[in-house]
Amino acid sequence: MASHSARPQPLAAVLPPLLLGTATFNTQYVDDPAAMPYRRIVRRALDLGVTGFDTSPYYGPSEELLGEALEASGADRASYFLETKAGRVHSNGFDYSAAAVTASVRRSLQRLRTSYLDLVFCHDAEFVSAGEVVEAVQALRALRKEGVLKYVGISGFPVDVLVTLAEAILAKTGEPVDAVLSYGHCTVQNTLLLKAAPRFAAAGVSVVLNASLLNMGLLTTRGVDNGPQAKWHPSPAPLREVSAAAAGICTERASAGKLFGMKGIEQVALRYALDVWARRAAEQKLGTVAAEGKVSVGPSVLGVTTEQELDETVVEWWSVLDALGVPHPSPSLLHGKATATTPEESLQRTQQVRVLVEDTLWPVFGEWKDFAWASPDEGWVNQLKQ
Repeated sequence: MASHSARPQPLAAVLPPLLLGTATFNTQYVDDPAAMPYRRIVRRALDLGVTGFDTSPYYGPSEELLGEALEASGADRASYFLETKAGRVHSNGFDYSAAAVTASVRRSLQRLRTSYLDLVFCHDAEFVSAGEVVEAVQALRALRKEGVLKYVGISGFPVDVLVTLAEAILAKTGEPVDAVLSYGHCTVQNTLLLKAAPRFAAAGVSVVLNASLLNMGLLTTRGVDNGPQAKWHPSPAPLREVSAAAAGICTERASAGKLFGMKGIEQVALRYALDVWARRAAEQKLGTVAAEGKVSVGPSVLGVTTEQELDETVVEWWSVLDALGVPHPSPSLLHGKATATTPEESLQRTQQVRVLVEDTLWPVFGEWKDFAWASPDEGWVNQLKQ
């Protein structure tokens, strides 16, 4: 195996600012992942300059489908950034032992059809003890020395727990964790990640990625009661109700032609989260470098199930970059589906979305603004430790 142990650059210099998340390549989001156009989605992402891919063995067949699609694309391995996770075996089972983490990574290499991984996260680290997280991080760092992976991170839901773990890793190992992946905490409904950013910076974290900008389907026109998420989504009923009300407002405005050309809450939520994290992470030096090393922006992970969703996401991302004055690939890649905007027009769109969110949608969320459900639930037991 070729060695990739040397890390000549910090993670912020190599991590793409927008990554395709493939949790959607799973029955939690679609009835038959193998029947979705996953090969075309991955090929389309590469064509549009989206060169980062996030997955996990916990996401059902996601690793295998992604590995197949990347191989079929013919893309050179060095041209894309590949990250996965380890430690979560199933919904109620975690094994953070060095042996299990090592075995998980080696299996991921086979599934993803690659000789190395760019970044590996300890998956949903709030479900185990700090000591177990440190053990897993050390196991991943040992694999880093072998050239199996380059960077090590932690992921999870409660932001305060992620911060505490990042601080503990630095204190106990003398080396900060390279990356933290937070999900559902920088959205239209929940902005707790923005408030936690200074603590991540103080813990020496290189980059913080924002994922699940639609909060696992909660911030969509369909909602989570009318699809596969109804079986597992952890949001309480009152939060689902106010989210549906917020979606209804966006739908009404779109029908009246008063939603800035957007179709519904999905685009509003994407635009808001992409923009605020791009700016906040850069302010706290938690971003990744875009535009040939000249500008830092906060990276985001987006999941889609169709090429159209991918195109719409990329359009919003490019508009965010326009507003920040950051160069990006040409809109001509979308074959007439989008028109180029000036920085002034994009900045106006950013401001319009912010006003809508802060003045109209936040009052709808009311006391549920910045609410985050418990993870894990009270009394939860790791079945693999019984």
